[in-house]
Parts: sequence; structure tokens; C-alpha cells
Amino acid sequence: MNQFFSLEAAGEAESLPGAFDSSGGAVLPTRPAGAPAGRLLDLGQLEVRWDAAASALWTWMTPVDRPNFNPAMLRDFQRWQAGIRESFAGPEAALKYLVLGSRFPGIYNLGGDLDLFAGFIARGDREGLVRYGRDCVSILHNNMRALDLPLVTIALVQGDALGGGFEAVLSFNVIVAERGARFGLPEIAFGLFPGMGAHCLLTRKLGAAKAEQMMLSNRLYSAEEMYELGLVHILAEPGEGEEAVRAYIAKNGRKQTGHHGIYQASGLIAPITLEELEAVVDVWADAALSLTPSDLKLMKRLVEAQSRLAAV
Repeated sequence: MNQFFSLEAAGEAESLPGAFDSSGGAVLPTRPAGAPAGRLLDLGQLEVRWDAAASALWTWMTPVDRPNFNPAMLRDFQRWQAGIRESFAGPEAALKYLVLGSRFPGIYNLGGDLDLFAGFIARGDREGLVRYGRDCVSILHNNMRALDLPLVTIALVQGDALGGGFEAVLSFNVIVAERGARFGLPEIAFGLFPGMGAHCLLTRKLGAAKAEQMMLSNRLYSAEEMYELGLVHILAEPGEGEEAVRAYIAKNGRKQTGHHGIYQASGLIAPITLEELEAVVDVWADAALSLTPSDLKLMKRLVEAQSRLAAV
């Protein structure tokens, strides 16, 4: 049996990354052999577990409402990334694989917080749109760089990854998807486009023409179609995605250094800078402020549909 420890729920502390008890005091949970001495942060919308046998840190998104990247979840991701960097820095760090999945049934992530967007747009708040977008692409860029650690990153997709959820998935080295999962970029339906990484990542992976086709199509792609395009690397049967990740790690663990080197070199050959991502966010914010009332009405209907999902 794999050896796990679960980091206890953290409070809302604003201090350096770490796990905190309800009184705000630092908690150093019991760690299995091989785990680093540093601290990790487990937050309300992120569940974190350490698998010492596989040198893997498993994280699941656990949204409290709609399964999207709300501002609170973005803060959780910022602290999560900072905590990992703190805990696994150094030449003898145990972490080799970083896995991100979702606990929300049938959904990986539906992307941007459309309700928040609609409010910014209604108020003409370009600064708010840009600030949200830059928070997103900063997290995305950190993940693309594997947090500047010798990691292989793995996305475990067991449900729909749409909009920013799809963009997030594209930032991982390895994508494991269960059959039945769907991928898509629906922003064009309400007159917008995916502004948090899809354009840059898909263009590097598929070429500009295919990337534009995907962003303009407003269609859903199956996990099988994504596999044929080379975007999904491993197909798993429904309910077997986690085991597929474990099998991948078990098969490739001795080759991990080489795999990480290949992914790192690919980033050097076709680099995506934070400045490039932020420049696209600026274009996205300007486009958002040009949406019509009918576009915003459609956006609101999508928010209502997401809310119904969360209420089930």
C-alpha cells in the first residue's frame, strides 16, 4: 500500500506558506520517511496528499461553489505553489511528480469566474479584469516551468475541462484523461476568446491555424479526439484515471530525470514568457469591455447553469 499523509485543513493565515491549525499556530504533521522537513499548505479548495513511495504530491480541487477559478481558489493556488517551492527546494528534495485532479463529480474545471467578469464589465473595470487575468497566467506560467523544480507535472482529468480549465490542463507536462471527459473553449459563444494561456499554448503545440480553429469552433472535443491530436497523453477508462497515473509513475519513475529534462528543454526551444501571457490578457480585457448586453446576458445564463451544477 502506498504511504500517504494528509495535511490538515488550513486557516486563512496570510503569512509565509505553511499548514496552520484553527488558532493560527503552525502545524508540522507526521511525515513518512523521505518527506521533506518543510511545511506545506492545505487549503479549503485544495486537498493535498503526499505519496512517499511514488515521490508524488497529489492535489485535488474541491470547489466550495461553482467549479471554476474563483478568486479564493486562485489565492489557494498561489499559496500551494509557494508552499511546494518552500518544502521541496534543495538537491535532496523527495518530490518528483506533481498531480492535479478534481473532486467535483464530472467536472475538472469550468474556467474563469464568469459572474466576476460580468460585474467587472458592467462597471467598466478594466483594472479588475487585468488583475484577475494576470493572477491566472502567473499561476499558469509557474506550472509551465514546473515551479523551477525537477518535477514532472501531471493533469488528471476525470470530467469536463472547459475554458480556463482546459487552459490549465494544457500547462502540464503529461495529461491523463478518462474516456468521457470533454475539452473545449466556449468563450467565443459570448463574443470573447480564451485569454489565459490557450492561444499561446495551443499555437506552440498544434500550430497557429489549428489553435485558431479550436478557439473559434465553440465545440467540445472528446478525450479520444484530444489523444489523437497529441494533447492527451494517456487515455483511461472511466473511474480508472488515478490508477493510470500510478501506472505511469511506476513505469517511468527510473526515467524521471530524462523526462523532466525533455520537458524543460521543450520550454527553452519554444518559450512562452510571462510577458507574452500578460500581453494576451490585456487584449482579452479590452475585448471583454466591448461585449454587448446580449453577450453579458448569455454569460449570466452560463453562470446560472454552473450554479445548478454546484447545487446538485
